Amino acid sequence: MSVQAPDCLDPVQEKRTARDTPLFSGLPGDIAVSFEFFPPKTDKMEEKLWEAVQELAPLAPEFVSVTYGAGGSTRERTHNTVARLIKEAGIPAAAHLTCVDASKAETRAIAEAYWEAGVRHIVALRGDAGEPGAPFVPHPEGYANAAELVSGLKEVADFEISVAAYPETHPDAQCPQSDLDNLKRKIDAGATRGISQFFFAPEVFFDFTDKCRAAGIHAPMVPGILPVTNVAQARKFAGQCGAVIPDWMDGLFEGLDERPAARQLVAATIAAELCRRLYAGGVRQFHFYTLNRADLAYAICHMLGRRPVERGPMEKKS
Repeated sequence: MSVQAPDCLDPVQEKRTARDTPLFSGLPGDIAVSFEFFPPKTDKMEEKLWEAVQELAPLAPEFVSVTYGAGGSTRERTHNTVARLIKEAGIPAAAHLTCVDASKAETRAIAEAYWEAGVRHIVALRGDAGEPGAPFVPHPEGYANAAELVSGLKEVADFEISVAAYPETHPDAQCPQSDLDNLKRKIDAGATRGISQFFFAPEVFFDFTDKCRAAGIHAPMVPGILPVTNVAQARKFAGQCGAVIPDWMDGLFEGLDERPAARQLVAATIAAELCRRLYAGGVRQFHFYTLNRADLAYAICHMLGRRPVERGPMEKKS
């Protein structure tokens, strides 16, 4: 019995798809990857984080980054996590640093402490106010924006610095052009690269990098990849950074609320296909927002041809 394709599908395109080479066949693994974690709040969360680090370390990431909060205890957790990554995991670690609730002197002291701990890479961000939708208000003696923060960090030491980039425009920006202008100021201040907020359509990133080049921004732009298993959570994240979640994603996750394993498979498929299309367009660097989980990021890297390089220090000890 033959099954007819729905009217909404192009039969010619479907026939071509049926005979195309598999998306992930024969990839040489010539990619660079990095992973983002958040600092653990409990002993159980710390154990989960280190399990994720141990699983991803054999992929030899360019670096891993650890997010940062304005509160004192969160700052301490970030610092301790980064220091432990460098000391015990032997992985290049980048610490996030923001302008929120800190004077320039306090920020300088934090940066100096990072340098003393062996940190050579900072992810420099303006940061957001604590309440969603609340405007960012600079500390009266602090940095007003990320570009100023980058300049200040360069005065402390010769840090490698990554900054945030927004393919779909930061919610606080007056317009897309002003957002690009802000990105250029950060790069001109000494930033090494931009790491994009997550997005779900490859053309969004390609259009963005075209606009960057037209604006005179020639530093590398690395796509940030968020494997989505919880659409509601992803929508919350998207609202904070101006990303658009396409309607078709809702359809793919519909009916899977009580099926976590199926959600995982769908999430990996969506993110892997996005990465493969970016790869086809020439992208060779990927930054994964792991949410302190390794399985999805590892699976996607594997599909892109990335394989374990050499047993890392943590793996040897276990």
